[in-house]
Amino acid sequence: MGSSRAVLLPGTASDEVFVASVFARPLAEAGYSLVAPPSRGVAEHVDALDAAWAGRPLVVGGVSLGAHVAASWAVRHPERCAGVLVALPAWNGPAGGAPAALAAAASAAAVEAVGVDGALTGVDGWLGDELRRAWPRYGRRLADVLREAAGSVAPTVAELGRLGVPVGVAACTDDPVHPIETARTWVDALPRGVLRTTTLAELGADREVLGRAALDALREAGAGPTGP
Repeated sequence: MGSSRAVLLPGTASDEVFVASVFARPLAEAGYSLVAPPSRGVAEHVDALDAAWAGRPLVVGGVSLGAHVAASWAVRHPERCAGVLVALPAWNGPAGGAPAALAAAASAAAVEAVGVDGALTGVDGWLGDELRRAWPRYGRRLADVLREAAGSVAPTVAELGRLGVPVGVAACTDDPVHPIETARTWVDALPRGVLRTTTLAELGADREVLGRAALDALREAGAGPTGP
């Protein structure tokens, strides 16, 4: 029997505050409790997933890089996973020239050259507000975390093909950094994957639309909470 806990990880240089804004209420309404670790970087994300394991299969997932790490963990530990929530997947396998990887590398260079405020010049709206809130929390680690993310490896198509648990994938149809084509590639590779979409404008107005989309997709893929 699976757990009703969902362990969700943030994207590159994001944090547990954003994860909670996206997933906490939708998960609660669906019967899950959110575990949003305050982890930073790939190794800490993996450690957080390992620490959350308590003998009953978990729902795991995250946003962008966090989703990559969680899906890779689920591939390695299928007995520990009841389902996966994937929001805004950014690439498969090595990052290569993926837009999100290029953006992270450029951001790292800009942070080192001109600081957080300078690096975010011209980044407006809800995204700018979010980055100005989250990035300072990384302190001196920010550029290193951005650069690590740019060189990280997501699950390959072949690895996704071995992930037999239900997977709900959510993506924005108009996001150039997390292309909808990448989300479709994930779902096409997954034995039990379902895609639901929203838009950046809808996400800006209400963060929860992304979490609800992922949960709706997970339900259709065949997963549900089984109680504490």
